[in-house]
Amino acid sequence: MNYFIRGVAVVATVGAMSLLAFSLPSGGEARGDGGGHDLMPRQTNTNWQQECGSCHLAYPPSLLPKASWRRVMADLDAHFGENASLEPATQADIQRFLEIHAADSGNSRMGDRVMRRAAPAAAPLRITETRWFVREHHEVSRATWSRKSIGSAANCAACHRQAERGVFEEDTVKIPR
Repeated sequence: MNYFIRGVAVVATVGAMSLLAFSLPSGGEARGDGGGHDLMPRQTNTNWQQECGSCHLAYPPSLLPKASWRRVMADLDAHFGENASLEPATQADIQRFLEIHAADSGNSRMGDRVMRRAAPAAAPLRITETRWFVREHHEVSRATWSRKSIGSAANCAACHRQAERGVFEEDTVKIPR
């Protein structure tokens, strides 16, 4: 009888643990390997990665506040000079993801850093317009940004070789010639 009760307890425990494991969000947050303040949280969302990442780096949501992402997603037919229109369900999924993980959502250290430097009620359209970005990149000259190998300040991956993994640490930067 004792073995029967122990068996039931083991099965119940395994079942509860399995239920807990499968109820946690998939993907989740990945951080670089150093755990420092310069690491960017990288959230996963299939539509965000596929749709945004097909034209440029799928920028981490924690780099802009919710109001900025709303502005960006509201004007996809004229997305920085390109038509980036999406099916309504896909657009809603990406917007929800961006807002949940936005700088002012309070769930990332990077977002906290961005918001500490943000003007009250600021909703910049571009990450490069945030005070945080300007401060972090103040030593980069216009001539460097305009190099053919970089193109613009929006091309994070040109210098941050691990940007697609969400790693923006200074020691991983290599500015191309």
